[in-house]
Amino acid sequence: MKKKGFLGDLKSNGPLLTMCLPGLVFFILFNYLPMFGIVIAFKQYKFDMGIWGSPWNGLSNFKFMFSSPDAWVITRNTIAYNLLFIFGGLVLNVAMAIGLSEIRNKTFSKTCQTIVIMPHFLSYVIVSFLVLAFLHVENGLINRSVLPMLGKESVDWYSTPSAWPWVLIIVNFWKTVGYGSVVYLAGIAGIDMSLYEAAKVDGANRWQQIRYITIPALVPLMVILTILNVGKIFNSDFGLFYQVPLNTGALYPTTNVISTYVYNMLMSAGTGSVGMASAAAFYQSVVGFILVMTTNLIVKRISPENSLF
Repeated sequence: MKKKGFLGDLKSNGPLLTMCLPGLVFFILFNYLPMFGIVIAFKQYKFDMGIWGSPWNGLSNFKFMFSSPDAWVITRNTIAYNLLFIFGGLVLNVAMAIGLSEIRNKTFSKTCQTIVIMPHFLSYVIVSFLVLAFLHVENGLINRSVLPMLGKESVDWYSTPSAWPWVLIIVNFWKTVGYGSVVYLAGIAGIDMSLYEAAKVDGANRWQQIRYITIPALVPLMVILTILNVGKIFNSDFGLFYQVPLNTGALYPTTNVISTYVYNMLMSAGTGSVGMASAAAFYQSVVGFILVMTTNLIVKRISPENSLF
């Protein structure tokens, strides 16, 4: 059979390729063209001279970033929080999806899904005020009602860094787990029901069906999403770490991550830190790419059928 050339493929698949055009244009404009901005990471950027007119400074921006006294703190916080969010979120997302799928009453099931997904659509500005309503020194619910009932004194939460890892973890999971479970709910909906019927015939109870049918069927999806999330381990949810703690300086030891550090430097140092901010973004992208490739390679060696590519 004679192979079709480019024009033949274009003619036979024209409608499908036309449907791809909006997405292709979007990626070119917002993902590929901005890559030319990488050069800012190697320049002493000046607004009046522009990107190409600004002088080159080699690796000075990277050196400044890594020599900062806060470099270890922000790197530690970024990696530790994201590792917890990735693997803790994986467990909670799957558990939430399985729990919702087990609700047989459709009306109650849809109501529960709506309730757990709604926090995802709240901006972190609103979430920060909700957290403030709980943790405010004088009028917060915890200081005014909970602690007095326990016979304890009020706590200045916004001056207590040790408490904020727990606050950020709770807020993150509260906001993301419901929406994160949607993908796994779709995966569960795609499982062949005849498998469950056969398991019932063999005498398997509901927990055994979940353990030996539902969870194994979700493993490929879990692996793919985990690989993609590992690639973002050096990125942070800016709203969570900036808005929720209200960018309070006293909390920086446990709330400052690479994204908030770069933003604060950019705001305080002006044009002198534009190159450093670009260097940090470039560093995050390179590390993310390496992590995705490494994680996928490991998965490919252990279980080739579950690898991303």
